[in-house]
Formats: sequence, C-alpha cells, structure tokens
Amino acid sequence: MTDDGPDPFTNMFEAPAKFAQALMAPLKEGAEQFAMSPEDAQQWANVGTRLQQMWMQYQSEQLASPQELAPYFNPTRWMTMAQDWFRQMPIADPTQQQKLMQEGMALWQQVLGQYGLGGEPKTEGEPEMPIKDRRFSDPRWRSHPAFALIHQTYLFLAQRVAEMIDTMEGLPEDKREQLRFTTRTITEAASPANFPLLNPVVMEKTLETKGENLVKGMQHLLADLRRGQLSHTDASAFKLGENIAVTPGKVVHETLLYQLIQYSPSTDEVMETPLVIFPPWINRFYILDLNPKKSFVKWAVEQGLTVFMVSWKSADASMKDVIWDDYVRAQMDAIDHIRERLGVESVHAIGYCVAGTTLAATLSVLHRRGQQDKVASATFFTAQVDFEKAGELLNLVEDPSLGAIKALSADGYLDGRFMAATFNMLRGTDLIWNYVVNNYLLGEDYPAFDLLHWNGDVTNLPAKWHQQYLRDLYRDNRLVDADALSVDNTPIDLGRVETPTYVQAGKEDHIAPAESVWKITEHFKGPIKFVLAGSGHIAGVVNPPDANKYQYWLNDGSPRSLAEFREGAVEHPGSWWPDWIEWMRSHGDKMVPAKGARVPGGKGDRVIEDAPGRYVAAR
Repeated sequence: MTDDGPDPFTNMFEAPAKFAQALMAPLKEGAEQFAMSPEDAQQWANVGTRLQQMWMQYQSEQLASPQELAPYFNPTRWMTMAQDWFRQMPIADPTQQQKLMQEGMALWQQVLGQYGLGGEPKTEGEPEMPIKDRRFSDPRWRSHPAFALIHQTYLFLAQRVAEMIDTMEGLPEDKREQLRFTTRTITEAASPANFPLLNPVVMEKTLETKGENLVKGMQHLLADLRRGQLSHTDASAFKLGENIAVTPGKVVHETLLYQLIQYSPSTDEVMETPLVIFPPWINRFYILDLNPKKSFVKWAVEQGLTVFMVSWKSADASMKDVIWDDYVRAQMDAIDHIRERLGVESVHAIGYCVAGTTLAATLSVLHRRGQQDKVASATFFTAQVDFEKAGELLNLVEDPSLGAIKALSADGYLDGRFMAATFNMLRGTDLIWNYVVNNYLLGEDYPAFDLLHWNGDVTNLPAKWHQQYLRDLYRDNRLVDADALSVDNTPIDLGRVETPTYVQAGKEDHIAPAESVWKITEHFKGPIKFVLAGSGHIAGVVNPPDANKYQYWLNDGSPRSLAEFREGAVEHPGSWWPDWIEWMRSHGDKMVPAKGARVPGGKGDRVIEDAPGRYVAAR
C-alpha cells in the first residue's frame, strides 16, 4: 500500500460492510428503545466494572512481572504479523476488482432475495445459503439478513482471495504454498464468528446471561494469557497414573535424556522378542496410554508382548548441547539395555513421528556397523524420512522463521508452548478459533477430554537439536542423501536398511502427510508393508479395535507410488492394530514364560520407580 490512493483490500470490504451496517440499523434502534429495568441496568454496570477490574489486575501483573511469551501466544497477533502478505495480492487490478464487486453484488442479491422487507424469511424453514461452512451452521446465522450477509460475504471473499493465489503468475510453487498458508491463517482469524458484535450466537448468549458469559470468558482469557497457552480442556480433571497413563509397569532404566518403562505382563506367556516404543519427544508418551480403552500399550501387552516405553525428558537449560546424535545414541542404548536385561538377541522397535525419523537413522547406523540384527523388525507410525513433500510445516523452515525460533531459545531450549501454538495453527479453525469463541466469547466450561489434555501437555525441546532438525531434515532434506549426514561419527545411508518394516500413514494427516510417509518405501532396501489408516496423525494411530472406528487400506501388489497404492488398495473396516500384530508374529512367534525379568519389580529385580515415572511429569 502507498499514499497514492486507497487500499484496494479495504475497498473489498467497505461496500458490504456499509450495506450490513444499514441492515443492522433497525436492530440497533430497537435495542435502544428497549426499556431496561433498574436491576438490569445495575447488572450490566456490574459486568462492566468486573471486566475492567480483571483487565486492570492483569495489566498490573504484567507491569510487575512481564511475561515475554504471552504476546506470541495471543492469536490476534498473527493477523498483524502477516498483514503485509495481503498487500502483495493482485486485488488492485481494476478488471479483477470490478469482477469481484459484480460477483459480490450477485451474491448479496441472492442472499437478500430470500428475506422480506422486515427481515423475516420469505418461505418456511431456513434460507438456503449459497456458500456453506460449518462455522456458520447455527440457524441464528440465517435468522436475519444482516448476519446472513455478513458471513456469506466473508466466505465469498475468502474463496476469491484463495483463488487469486492459485492463479498468480510468475510465483514459485514453494512461495505460492507459503502464501496459501499465511492467507488461510489470516482469513481464519478474520472470521465474523470470532467477533462478538458480528456473531449472533454470542450476542444472544450475552443477552441471556446479562453479560456473565463475558465475565467468565475474560477469566478464561486471562488465565491463558498468564500461562502463555490456549486451553482446550479442564486440566484438573486428569492426573498421571490415576486416570491417564495407568497401565502397570516400572521404570527400569534411566539416563539424563530418557527413562525406560517396562510394563507388567498380563498373559502367562509372552513373545520371546520384546517390543520397545520410541514416542516423539515433542509430546508426552502417554498418547499411547491415554486410558484402558484407548491404550495401545495395554492392548499390546494383552497380545503377549513384553512392552518397553521410552519416556523422554522435557528439555531444560542443562540440555542446551543436546543434538540429534544424542537421541540416536539413546535409542541404541535402550535397545542394548533391553537385550541385556532379558537376555535376548534382538528387539522389535516402533518409532512414532520424529522418533520414527530418528529410528530410521538408528537402523542405518546399526547396519553400517554390522549390528543390524539387534532389531528384528521396525514399525513406523506417521514418520517421515524424506521431507520433499512434508506438507504445511515446510512453510515454517525459511531462514526468517528459523531465526525467530532461535531467538525464542536463548536459554538453550525451546519452550513447548511455541510448538503447541505452531501445531494448533495448522488447524486454526478447529484448534484455535473454535476455542476462542467457546471459551472467551461464550464463556463455556472446559470439557474433560483426555486427548485434548495430552495435546496441551507440552514438552520443551533442546534448541540445538530443533534447529538441526528443521534445517538439515525439513529444509535441506539431507537424510535421504547417502552419507550426507553422520551420527556418532557414522555416515547415514538409508539405502542400507534391510530390516523388515511396517509403515503406517494417516489418510488425513496434516503433520506427516501420507504422501510424505510413503516415501520411506523408496529408500529402505528391506521388505516393507505399508498400511494407510483412516483419520490423521493421532486418531489414525490411536484406534483400538473395540472402538470399531475408521478403516484401513492394504495393497498386496507392488505399487510404485501412493497413487498406485490407493488405486489397487482393499479397504478393511476398523483398526489396523490386528493386522500389525499378525505381521509382528510372522517375524518371530516363539513364546516364553512371563516370569523372571519379564515381570518388572519382581523378586530380586531392582527398579527405579512405578510407571509412568518422573520424566513424564516434569514441566
């Protein structure tokens, strides 16, 4: 934008805004004529006073002890940060602008044509909106032409802006994708549903409660600003070891980087080859042990597996020098400890997300050293090794973004709230703005939802490792170049890996897209079974058979791409877990008695503490 004329982006909104303002005038006049009782007047005055007092109290706290992170985690800041992107849009083109206005007027006529002069619908039932979006599914968005026009105009403009990005000429594809990502983030934030005076649901709730919803919403907002994180659930409803992470077990090994949990057997016999699970250290391990009905750990134990779980330590200043090599060495240490503890030659291993990426490097190192027999099979949950098609997170690994992340890691670790905000931003409507409306504007009580509790139970990341991971893997994609990276003075070549491998991808995964996960099949040399599971990064993995949810696809042919896999795939209802356990048994089904070291904490067995251990509780 320059000083030579008006901002064309503002002009796009000006006409419909004035039109909506004119439609709202009768409602405003009716409200002004409404006779308010003295009691009601006192209530509204009381609400205003309490809101002011709460805000002043928060402001005084900030003056006394500023919280540097709070502004970053204020979602409204994202709109300001990205404003310049909109100025680059080709909206100033007179031809495009004229076409936009003509299409907009046609939309308004179509919407308004369904209402009478008094604002009531002309026909029985709800008016039919040209553009549909679940954010505006409440009938009150169609109860009056003003609200119908407001949300339809917003959706129309959001669509057209997205189309403009798709058709911009001379724009490199990576920059186009960045612009799509940034624009979507901004348009999600600009939804009229997020503004109380434009949201009829919030307005009605405010009148019904005489403003008490705003008081409660302010309490929620200030609590989140104080903790520097958006709340999704009632954190007080969950306690580790009591109603989450409850599968019985013991911590049998501990280093400065991780604790190793061994779970108690629930069968008389167990498979000779144990299983070790490497969960991502960007989250808490108990996503795989949420509760008895959802627990992958409990189910695996019931299938006769001796299950070990790595519980990573949340980073602090003492871990400022931790790099990727340390996590690979930790995986090898856990494998060796389990082998020695149980007196076995090998283990089965699972790597989830970033720990799966690391497991691939671990397997490469073991192969290079001639120690590949230590791992009998490897399973990858939504894990990437080739980041060419890694999805929307690629928009956050440009040099300015890496510099900003580094600036936030001055103490040698990245606060987990940053990662939480980043992942929430990938699904802003569902994980940010939905809660802004419900928690802050409607003042609703938080639900007691274990999955959302886990999602907000953040972990800190070692700064050096995080920079290394984003730069070398996400941005430069060096893991797939033979010997381009070394770990523990050992070059990595994924083409050497011959370990039998089971690869699970989520059909709707937005963090590790299925197309990206598939690419592991193009690099490993050994036999690979690929399964495409319904749902996404979490629900696609945590899908117990008893839930009878979703589905999965298998292809027994030799597809050369994910597209070919899909074309020839056979759909199976429900969970893929039973398919996985059968595959596991095909790689060693010998059973041994569940006694001795197979029972952690038994007679003569020295353990450190009960599961889930201290590390998972450290903040």
